[in-house]
Amino acid sequence: MPIPTEPIGSIPRPPELSNGSGNSAATERAVADTVRRLQDLGSPVVSDGEQSKPSFATYPVAGHPALAVDGAVIPFADGHQRQLPRLTAGPFRYSRHAVDYLRVAQCHASVPVKQAVIAPSALSLLYPNDGIDGYPREAFLDDLAGEAETDIRSCLGAGAHTVQLDFTEARLSLKLDPSGGLLDDLIALNNRVLERFSSDERARIGVHTCPGADLDSTHSLDVDYAELLPKLFGLKAGAFYLQMAGESDPDRALRAVADHLPSDARVFIGVVDPIDPRVETPEQVRDRVLAAARHLPSDRLGTCDDCGFAPFADDTSTSRETAFAKISARVQGTALAADALGL
Repeated sequence: MPIPTEPIGSIPRPPELSNGSGNSAATERAVADTVRRLQDLGSPVVSDGEQSKPSFATYPVAGHPALAVDGAVIPFADGHQRQLPRLTAGPFRYSRHAVDYLRVAQCHASVPVKQAVIAPSALSLLYPNDGIDGYPREAFLDDLAGEAETDIRSCLGAGAHTVQLDFTEARLSLKLDPSGGLLDDLIALNNRVLERFSSDERARIGVHTCPGADLDSTHSLDVDYAELLPKLFGLKAGAFYLQMAGESDPDRALRAVADHLPSDARVFIGVVDPIDPRVETPEQVRDRVLAAARHLPSDRLGTCDDCGFAPFADDTSTSRETAFAKISARVQGTALAADALGL
């Protein structure tokens, strides 16, 4: 396909995996079904749909022995909250790395497989504000950066088509700290990891950001994208995956993308909205791609979903069938746009 198109991450789990339940055989069946259905829809790149992750954010620390439940709280616009765990002791180590998920998906795929990983900036929120006796924050960040590098590097080494860092807290950080200081710190931490990779390796590393998409609600859609994008594009990544279908003024956001996108990066524009229950038509997707092409050169343009469809295992607000219908519209609509552009 002349315009590349990729999934972002989570796809609603089948009932036997809801709430993080299900044995390893059920999990593998769900991964195999996810990969097969993505391929049947014509997706040129597939993923495991995060079928076996408890959440997109906490998979590296699931079962970690030094965690308390009373960590940072993420408030959503509809009033519900998600709470991160809190680290209680060091040294910090991942309990599981994303390459384990990648290898399972690759066993079932006949097309390239991408792998989503959580950005180190998100996991930095596990460290408590009042510190940990005998384990200073800087020592934690050193350990975190090393673990995040291993998470990314192992996926690249195992043949991932791309590795996508999920940086959903970027926009939220501007809500928590409108001065931008927190965002600067998060970007600096991510770059501390990204700078460890060669330019060729970074060409296969992308960053995804969105205003959240959980239980059909967002946590930071009210934050002006124009405040985020200039700083976001300071990340040393080869691709950026941007929520756009759910924007109230996408043309304004696309102008900001065009003004600040690094010259050596590709941008994947979100063309289907996971929290909108209506399934987009291929023609609607085509029109969204053509709108983006008015601002961006087609050779640096790709398409994606705005966000994952079920980033937490207990999110059943979107059905599995609806998610695949939206993905089908994305794949078909992207092809229609390529035809319209003469690509």
